[in-house]
Amino acid sequence: MDLVCFSCQKVNQVSDKISYREECLHCKADLHSCKNCYFYDPKSYNECKEPSADVVKEKERANFCDFYKPSQKGALLDEKAKLKAAAEALFKK
Repeated sequence: MDLVCFSCQKVNQVSDKISYREECLHCKADLHSCKNCYFYDPKSYNECKEPSADVVKEKERANFCDFYKPSQKGALLDEKAKLKAAAEALFKK
């Protein structure tokens, strides 16, 4: 699966289970962090959509949250790019 690093915005190939110590291959940022989690939402209470999760103060650092789920942002960015390319191809002269 592809995981886009919150720090450098580059794609990392990871398994479904990311260890607590796993780092970005490009910038060495922690991958098992709130900012790379599916539940991360700066507009939510404690910046997390998971109501049962403990409060994590350092969102960019590795943590031991049991609710961590890799963000699908990378897949969404790829899909957006494909759709944009298809739309541009339709209107190309």
